[in-house]
Amino acid sequence: MTAKLLAQFDRNYLIFLLATALIGIGQSVDGAAITNYFRDCLGMSILERSGLETPRELPGLLVVVIIGLMTSLGDVRIAAVANLLAGIGMFLLGVIPYEYKFVVMTMFVYSLGTHIYLPTSNSIGMSFATAKDMGRKLGRINSVSTATLVVSSAILWVLFHFCHISFTATFTIGAIAFMLAAVCLLFVKPTQVAKTGKRFIFRKEYGLYYWLSILFGARKQVFLTFGPWVLVDVFQQKVTTMTLLFFIISVTGIFLKPWLGKIIDERGEKYILTREAFLFFFICLGYAFATDLFSPTLALSVICLCYIIDQSLSSVSMARATYMKKLARTPDEVSPSLSLGTSLDHISTMVLPLIGGLVWYNSGPNGYKYVFLGGAVIAMLNFISAQFINVEKQKHVTVSVDRVATEER
Repeated sequence: MTAKLLAQFDRNYLIFLLATALIGIGQSVDGAAITNYFRDCLGMSILERSGLETPRELPGLLVVVIIGLMTSLGDVRIAAVANLLAGIGMFLLGVIPYEYKFVVMTMFVYSLGTHIYLPTSNSIGMSFATAKDMGRKLGRINSVSTATLVVSSAILWVLFHFCHISFTATFTIGAIAFMLAAVCLLFVKPTQVAKTGKRFIFRKEYGLYYWLSILFGARKQVFLTFGPWVLVDVFQQKVTTMTLLFFIISVTGIFLKPWLGKIIDERGEKYILTREAFLFFFICLGYAFATDLFSPTLALSVICLCYIIDQSLSSVSMARATYMKKLARTPDEVSPSLSLGTSLDHISTMVLPLIGGLVWYNSGPNGYKYVFLGGAVIAMLNFISAQFINVEKQKHVTVSVDRVATEER
């Protein structure tokens, strides 16, 4: 029965799912442990933590250039190299001396790998899909990753709570998972996925996608840097609590991610992105005003809930990928365009943490509230911008531009 079921799927697709599952293990280590590592082991202040985001996010800004230089390898081989780098970086993170300069260097290597993989994973995943089921296919791939996150985060919680596992051992587990994923990707035949024929693509008709990518970077960074830091620094939550929250997020994602993929296919990118921005607005307000409106215990519960909802909604980024896929003039423009979108979103991810860190530091213990009020403004910009999504109209403009260019030739 199992053999029959497996026979229905493409071999390369199954190997890619296995690699995705292994990457999920590495991601669970990152999501569950890294904030507490920075705070508890290194004793970072908010300025040091926010300052770390510049070298951490620099690879994202450079990813379009890096992937462009590696374009002859094809998406699959690039993804393998990316996970090898992520594995090396995460392993080094667990063995380096507890000094800020070493953390900066190792985080750069780790981040280089994860950022290179980000656009290639969407491109590879969509290569297994048809035009009508891109959202479902990406949702299914993400659900495999999430199922792995559930299991691995549960195991990590047990290891942290009962075995008091060290951060070194934790990062070693994540590093091995990334490296095994790289090995798996080497067995995916490159001919099964589209190779990019162009290194750099910037078209004005893709302008809204680029702008949404920049806003996504700003929206993402508010919670990537400051969301967990509020819990760990302000509310003094331990690694076991963060691991438990990550487990809840992972369980939610098993059901949420495929559902979001289905909604993208049925209702479109505009529908899902506007509603995500609407929810994010109230999440930011929850962070900003929870301690003013509720008792300390209830405020912590509200912020934990906001954290869970925001992290669960991160998979809405699928909608930006499918939007770009629909806009693309030709299939070989998808991967380099996604790479450019990743680089553009890091314009904001490199600048925003520094600004937010300074605002928090200079405003005292409650300075984080102003950071999240700024996040609410970003949410409004996201909501307004998403209203302009019109794939059919923009596609018509692209076709018209192509026709004029052909006639001129």
